[in-house]
Amino acid sequence: MAETAPRPPPLLRIAGLRKQFGATEVLRGIDIDVAPGDRIAILGASGSGKSTLLRCMNFMELPTAGRIELDGVPVGSAGPRDGERRYREAELTAVRQRVGMVFQQFNLFPHMTALENVMEGLRTVLRLPRLQARERALAQLARVGLGDRGDAYPSRLSGGQKQRVAIARALALEPELLLFDEPTSALDPELVGEVLRVIRALAEEGRTLLLVTHEVGFAYHFANRVIFIADGVIHEQGTPDEVLKQPKQPRTRAFLARHNEFTF
Repeated sequence: MAETAPRPPPLLRIAGLRKQFGATEVLRGIDIDVAPGDRIAILGASGSGKSTLLRCMNFMELPTAGRIELDGVPVGSAGPRDGERRYREAELTAVRQRVGMVFQQFNLFPHMTALENVMEGLRTVLRLPRLQARERALAQLARVGLGDRGDAYPSRLSGGQKQRVAIARALALEPELLLFDEPTSALDPELVGEVLRVIRALAEEGRTLLLVTHEVGFAYHFANRVIFIADGVIHEQGTPDEVLKQPKQPRTRAFLARHNEFTF
């Protein structure tokens, strides 16, 4: 009987992650290991904590408690209260270079062209010379099929094109892990496919990707692991077949029953 190959050490490890806004606890103890090359789809109803989880992963939101490690190195230092951690801004800037994020609403600068949007992080974060930043930005725009739209302003781009510019911007910093926060939910249905094709191509390159999505059919074909979140905790996780075809938890089954338009 062939032995199962051991999983590589985690690139990202989340342990006991909690996030509270005022009296509301949105994340109530999340544990996730992300190995290099993982493609993880995160599913759950609106308000379950999915987007907050991603925002904590690259510290756009600071965790209330818990621990996040990159390559085995904890981010932050122990705080005065149990489970609390302190973070330095320079440390978080370095983390965000390694953990890129693509947002639901694109977050492009409207006064900058597509090319300038992609160049911005290269100039301000990596401090690259303008010519080098321009060359790298043009290469990333070509990679997402927008090599001829570099001079276009966001107002002249479709929603799908804007999202592809946002992906190019994230890729330009060469992150080790890329987070997608419902990248197609703001798009008209006919534009969803062009963004999903780019994400699938990145997966085929062997990149490490986490995708929060309501596109259950895409999640089945994209992911090697599916996580279902409800009420700020992980209710179920496993392979796409285990979670999407044979869910064990009632909350997972109820969620999938409301999304029964997907096909495998």
